Amino acid sequence: MNNDHIETFTVTIDDFDKKGSGRAEAYRDNGGHKPKKIKLTIPQTLPGETVVVDVPNPTRKRGTVMPKEILKQSPERIEAPCPHFELCGGCVWQHWTYDAQLKEKTDFVKRELHRNGFDSELVQDAIGMTDNPFEYRNKMEFTFGQNGELGLHELGNFKKVIDLDTCLIADKEMVKAMLTVSDWARKHNLPGYHKEAHTGLLRHLMVRRSQETEEMMLAIFATEQPKDELKDKVDELVESLCETSSNIKSIMWMVNTDMADRTQSEDTYTLYGRDYIYDVMYGYKYRIWFDTFFQTNPTQAEKLVDLAIDMASAKENERMIDLFCGVGTFSLPFAKRVKELAGIEIVETSIESAKRNAEDNGIDNTYFLAKDARTGMDEVLETWGRPDLLMLDPPRSGAGGKVMRKIGRLGTDRVVYVSCNPESFSDDIVWLREFGYELKKVQPVDLFPHTAHVEVVSLLEKTTEIVADK
Repeated sequence: MNNDHIETFTVTIDDFDKKGSGRAEAYRDNGGHKPKKIKLTIPQTLPGETVVVDVPNPTRKRGTVMPKEILKQSPERIEAPCPHFELCGGCVWQHWTYDAQLKEKTDFVKRELHRNGFDSELVQDAIGMTDNPFEYRNKMEFTFGQNGELGLHELGNFKKVIDLDTCLIADKEMVKAMLTVSDWARKHNLPGYHKEAHTGLLRHLMVRRSQETEEMMLAIFATEQPKDELKDKVDELVESLCETSSNIKSIMWMVNTDMADRTQSEDTYTLYGRDYIYDVMYGYKYRIWFDTFFQTNPTQAEKLVDLAIDMASAKENERMIDLFCGVGTFSLPFAKRVKELAGIEIVETSIESAKRNAEDNGIDNTYFLAKDARTGMDEVLETWGRPDLLMLDPPRSGAGGKVMRKIGRLGTDRVVYVSCNPESFSDDIVWLREFGYELKKVQPVDLFPHTAHVEVVSLLEKTTEIVADK
């Protein structure tokens, strides 16, 4: 088999895959027999477009290729404003009008609910960032390349880093700080990490900035401690960063020798300021550490909180569970509206943060449990009896059938489900339907413009008493 063999096809884009790339089918001549179908993933294309593609090794049943030529453009296609768009894997839809992005996200939620027999007409139009769908991220994780690059991974190629001089979805002050670090690394010829050979010094740069307090944190992940001949260079970097911005309140050096390519720390050195920054959302102050999960688009996240509060119709005499509560993003606003609130989260550091955040904001009617969801609900049931209201905001994989059945047996009057994945959301709420819950409201919210991601806030109410051993 000749892996260098290439065939050219003209195809029409049918729809998107889950990551926002176009999908099409090509048919290859099969010597008089039924043509062989090749399923193609084609990034940076739009449904309805006719494109020319070169397909290497076309004997395979599927492949990912870039468009060689666009013969028929979608009327919704625009010129991507970012100069790195064609190579960078950070965004997938900058070439598409924002109104069209929002419509697709609405339709995606409708399709997922319809797939499981729910009424798709309940889905309202996605709420977007119509004023400015850029510069919305308050956290970025950049990667150092082997040859001095600092940026994001190339589209479809995790081994290559695109050297960025801008990033339109990140806060401008964060980009400015990133470029300062990039210049410093180049000046001293500091080697980036080689993912296969596991050599080199610099691995990642994390930048966080509060849009409300303007406090900024930088964390450099490296394979060595900032000592010996490296110390003077690191001191120089700290001085340069502090000259760049007076809002930098935390600079840290994180030692990570693990082979896994993620931002984690074995030893942490605080080079300047604190090891956390303050952020504010929905009027509440939060301490944010380098590994704290916090909404990366605070403007739209506040809309999530607004919607959850509105749908919940919480009352002052009610008790509530906040499942997968994290550091208390939803817990604190809801605690002001109910008699008591129990937050449940399996990550102990998040629970410690939630307790501290409640104390910092003068909230004393909460208690937080570092337990898995099902054990935590059992403990609340023993303490209170049946709560009146439950909300959950699980990870992308969803809560899962066991947790959803536990919620069904708990039998709260109302369930507010916040999801970052409409697919797992639709699968999860099927279980509640079997316990007599009815889906009442569904509101998509766009927290990540120019990507395929969409959040959902929903309300389910118990309308039928069903006694079943499930």
